[in-house]
Amino acid sequence: MLKVLYLVPNLADPATARRIDMLRLGGATIDVVGFRRAGTAVPRLDVGTYLELDETFDARFVQRLTATVRASAGLRRWVTRLQEPDLIIARNLEMLALASRLQDHWAGSPALVYECLDIHRLMLRQDAVGTAMRAAEQHWSKKASLLITSSPAFLRNYFDIHGAPPAQVVENKVLWDGSARGVNPALAASAAGSPLRIGWFGALRCARSLAALNGLATAMQGKVEVVLRGRPALNEFDDFPAAVAGRPHLHFEGPYRNPDDLPAIYSDVHLAWAIDFFEAGQNSQWLLPNRIYEGCMHGAIPVALAGTETAAFIERHGIGIVLPDIAPETLRAMLGGLTPERLATLARAIAALPPEHFAATADNCRTLVDQLASLKTARQSLTEAA
Repeated sequence: MLKVLYLVPNLADPATARRIDMLRLGGATIDVVGFRRAGTAVPRLDVGTYLELDETFDARFVQRLTATVRASAGLRRWVTRLQEPDLIIARNLEMLALASRLQDHWAGSPALVYECLDIHRLMLRQDAVGTAMRAAEQHWSKKASLLITSSPAFLRNYFDIHGAPPAQVVENKVLWDGSARGVNPALAASAAGSPLRIGWFGALRCARSLAALNGLATAMQGKVEVVLRGRPALNEFDDFPAAVAGRPHLHFEGPYRNPDDLPAIYSDVHLAWAIDFFEAGQNSQWLLPNRIYEGCMHGAIPVALAGTETAAFIERHGIGIVLPDIAPETLRAMLGGLTPERLATLARAIAALPPEHFAATADNCRTLVDQLASLKTARQSLTEAA
């Protein structure tokens, strides 16, 4: 059985729990080490050893880097709580640096996988800071046997240019146990006459999206309702509470449990907003966000921006709505003008697709773990040959 040590920058991130569940369902045992974001609860993770190194803060990269340096300096104090793994998976750059120290600590020198699911804007700067960040990434990733990323656009636009280990795309699919999928409200018998409901769920970090959705809901005077759920990145908004307070057709309903609440929240809306200008032209253009898989799995029609990898994804599957821009007149025409018949047609197109387009099965998990186990075997062979 493959023994994995998973190093993560945010232990409370639902994506961390999803990856752990994938590895566990694939047949691996997992220990997890990392940091927890301030203000988040201690997560319930199905792991052997759970080791929390420190508390970190959103949008404070220097603080997170300092915490990583401190953890690395104190490695000999906490590493005794861990058994030597077969494989280390390091999620994000700061964890890759820590993984390098750990790899050298153990005599067996475990195989190393670099997991990078976003390209931070610091990595793309064309100044001394960006150059230094990329140099550090290339230095530490030389010890990695594999890069795991979540979108082919990250390879085309970044890793193929700046260099990386052999890569594998593992999309941010929902982990599926065969349970029932959610159903779009447009397919319900009572759909006629109800307002169009747009859901924006997950990491809420785009002020332009909030303004556009609020403007559309206000202009449509009750014909469009917008529902926001998740954790807003408050530093990205001038005043998020004020922006959502007292809006008759825009509702912020707070955080939700992932994956438990996904069928309920996505099947309660017609459209899933999958547009993000947080890092426009860079990460936001290249990523394939969780919400397109979650939404499509449970019936919500995805809405994407032309020219993004998200738009390419839904066009490739023949589903969803691609907007040329989010100007008020565009939103009123292309979203506010949707008829019940058109919504039902769009919803049926998603429902007709096999769930494997949007979800990872137990077989997928076993395949992933088998591939990771082969890295262990290959590294042992190299070590013995040396």
